[in-house]
Amino acid sequence: MMYPFLTLNDGTEIVHSEMLENKNVKVYIEKPDEKDGFHSAVCWLPAYEWEDICGFSQAELSKYKEIITSTAHLILQFSQEGGFDSASNF
Repeated sequence: MMYPFLTLNDGTEIVHSEMLENKNVKVYIEKPDEKDGFHSAVCWLPAYEWEDICGFSQAELSKYKEIITSTAHLILQFSQEGGFDSASNF
């Protein structure tokens, strides 16, 4: 299951999985693009291993890496509590 985490002003969506048995959490980033359809990337926490990067420039990827690094503690917490909505009792 993937849980919504953050939507940026440019339409980029960041979602995350529940914490897996091996204690990893998949973070998926997707941005609509008129030419290519979507740009996307995957980051595995807590190791910060990036894979399946498609369409993002180095500048964009650097921005997303900064966002994930600064919010990883929240993503890891929410991944154990059923996402943001469950953790915040919405």
